[in-house]
Amino acid sequence: MCRHLAYLGPEEPLGRLLVGPPYSLFRQSWAPRRQRYGTVNADGFGVGWYAPGDPVPARYRRSGPIWADPSFTDLSRVVRTGAVLAAVRDATRAGADGEAAAAPFAADRWLFSHNGAIAGWPDSAAPLVSALPPVELLSLEARTDSAFVWALVLHRLRLGDDPADALGGVVRELAEAAPASRLNLLLTDGTGISATAWGDSLWYRTEPGTGTVVASEPYDDDPLWQEVPDRTVLTASRTDVLLTPLEDPASSPTLDSARAGAPPSPKEPCT
Repeated sequence: MCRHLAYLGPEEPLGRLLVGPPYSLFRQSWAPRRQRYGTVNADGFGVGWYAPGDPVPARYRRSGPIWADPSFTDLSRVVRTGAVLAAVRDATRAGADGEAAAAPFAADRWLFSHNGAIAGWPDSAAPLVSALPPVELLSLEARTDSAFVWALVLHRLRLGDDPADALGGVVRELAEAAPASRLNLLLTDGTGISATAWGDSLWYRTEPGTGTVVASEPYDDDPLWQEVPDRTVLTASRTDVLLTPLEDPASSPTLDSARAGAPPSPKEPCT
């Protein structure tokens, strides 16, 4: 999964968030501005959103490019929501698992996306397989590394971890098992957003009255956009964003709070 976005705020049509902006997620499927790995995100897409009074999200996912789906154009024009997570995919192996491999993944009240790849997948992840009960391994929605990452996160959530701790713990485990992994994770339950910046770009903007957006890259040139430092976990509400550095297992830096910075950049496809 190579570009993703989550929004919390006043109800808006999906199209205003995902299609209308000049550098929208829709446009990022063929012309991303800040993508470091891969260039075209045409191997599937998905949108998950929350309806008022219903904590369980709806999803619309397809295995092809978002620009080739006229049904999504109609859907995005009329569906309104105050909470959404959407993603467009550039697969390491095109066609692998089809629609089932397209984020957002979902369970209970959660929506999840992974922008990146586990280095050396699947062999590098073998040490972490034992962390999951057999029934959860057998329930993987797809045979991709992103689906495995989601299973690890969901397991922690169901054990009682808060969202930021669940994402941060999984990122540290995977970074230790497969150090070259790219692990930008995005999670929402419709009331908050948690995300990690680990190996690729992540941005946010928040403003009273207009809500909060967390995205792989800005969808316009508004100066309110702020870049998230690499090796960071983000926690956001509709009105506020908190950034906390993540400890890298390879270097073990001191943890404290941060608000700005800029990650580095090489080039290859993502999952």
